[in-house]
Amino acid sequence: MTARRTPALLAWSGGKDAAWTLHVLRQRVDVEVVGLLTTVTEDYGRVSMQGIRRSVLHAQAQATGLPLIEAMIPARCTNDDYERAMTAALARATQRWPGLRTMAFGDLFLEDIRAYRVQNLARIGWDVLTPLFGSDTATLAREMIESGLRAHLCCVDTQQLDASFAGHAFDAGLLDTLPAGVDPCGENGEFHTCVSAGPMFDAPLALAQGDTELRDDRFAFTDYALADVPT
Repeated sequence: MTARRTPALLAWSGGKDAAWTLHVLRQRVDVEVVGLLTTVTEDYGRVSMQGIRRSVLHAQAQATGLPLIEAMIPARCTNDDYERAMTAALARATQRWPGLRTMAFGDLFLEDIRAYRVQNLARIGWDVLTPLFGSDTATLAREMIESGLRAHLCCVDTQQLDASFAGHAFDAGLLDTLPAGVDPCGENGEFHTCVSAGPMFDAPLALAQGDTELRDDRFAFTDYALADVPT
């Protein structure tokens, strides 16, 4: 008899860690990722933190072959706003997938963030799964790249990393040039990425790089849009 696989919803940011989490979970026989959940800043129509366009987000979800649930939050989002949006989104998810009670995240080593997720979701009866947690990020970053994951830095915290890195490919060249003290996966918030290809996608996305803009006198965002592909 085949063992029942635990259904899981994956927190999808559009970045490399979420994408790699999907790839890792798909190798397991005890878990089945049934859908993606993304927090979107309603005022801007973009993925929160990453700043990825919704059109790119939807193309990413299509490339994974998984349905997407969007949790809409305001630009000046409080913890209460976030928790209300997440609770509502998870309620929609359980209506679609009865019995779903597990949420997966791409957390790497920040204990406080993981503890917050566990506590916050436990209060509504959900479990947290973090398959990448505790990974050596230098090794993990190179494993991602060598396995065909393709991404670009779409947001750089200029208080931790020079703005010139915005728009840079997440590749071996980047890892070799990151300043000492900057995590290879950007786990301390040094940078965020936008994924365009990898083993978790059915086909790569054609993205066009746009302008880089400094917001809040701190974050350098590089815009990515779906490229016009001739038919």
